Amino acid sequence: MQTTSPAPAEAPGGGAQPPRGEAGAAVLGRPAAGAFLAPALLLIAGFLVFPALWTLYLGLTDYRLTGAAAVNPSFVGLDNYTQALGDPQFRNSLLVTALFVFGSAVIGQTCLGFALAWTMRDWRSPLRALVEVLVIVAWILPSSVVAFLWIAFLDGQSGTLNALLPGVHTEWLLDTPLLAVIVFNTWRGTAFSMLLYGAALSAVPPSHLETARLAGASGVQQLRDVVLPTIRGHILTSLLLISLWTFNDFTPYLLTRGGPNFRTEVLPVFIFRNAISSGQLGYGAAISTVVLGVNLVIALFYLRLLRERG
Repeated sequence: MQTTSPAPAEAPGGGAQPPRGEAGAAVLGRPAAGAFLAPALLLIAGFLVFPALWTLYLGLTDYRLTGAAAVNPSFVGLDNYTQALGDPQFRNSLLVTALFVFGSAVIGQTCLGFALAWTMRDWRSPLRALVEVLVIVAWILPSSVVAFLWIAFLDGQSGTLNALLPGVHTEWLLDTPLLAVIVFNTWRGTAFSMLLYGAALSAVPPSHLETARLAGASGVQQLRDVVLPTIRGHILTSLLLISLWTFNDFTPYLLTRGGPNFRTEVLPVFIFRNAISSGQLGYGAAISTVVLGVNLVIALFYLRLLRERG
């Protein structure tokens, strides 16, 4: 005896209704998705949204770590922001930070990381593994350990660098402090750019390079006309990330404490000195909000360039 399955019921509009089980799954989909997203949303709210809103609130008050203002802070509006914009030390810190980011992230880490990746792109020897391990070790070591090693390396009296340069007795952290922290941060952060560019270069089609070579293009022309346009998105992504990381880097404090004479006082160190050391938490919160705004401008600039690629 042959049996036939019943035809699906038609909807009022004439279309077939989905099976009852599928309809039930569709109805239960949103609550289940919300349940899965709830922990992540709570973490974002607790560790990102609330601190950001609290910082905005503190920036509008004269809150201090000690004294009467710590118990009963007063609302001062935009006074902290106007004070920061008129503070010559804030402007100096902003300039130092811009030079630090440009020298360390844009020029140093980007160029050195790409140079290492380009040089080692065809290496298949243990030497490549050794270079990669050495570069990555500099990246993963704790900041305090690396800073101690560099202080010993750059010490003017018994430092390793002066010992390697006969007749040189330069106090590197006193005479050229900004250059010293730029070189330090470049050395430490190059690993990320090297790994990213190495992965990007491996994705460049060899046929494109071979076609350019057969057309008579030199190595520089291949790099300019084939490689760089292909990995443009990777370059912009690397620049975005390392620029933001460097802009918010507190490591220079471990080397120079912002000195001498505020010549290496980047914005994170300036905020620490005012908010924690001086106890002006409201003023420090206002400067933190300005730093957040600068970070957003940098991110939007790079994201716009990423959308326009191709």
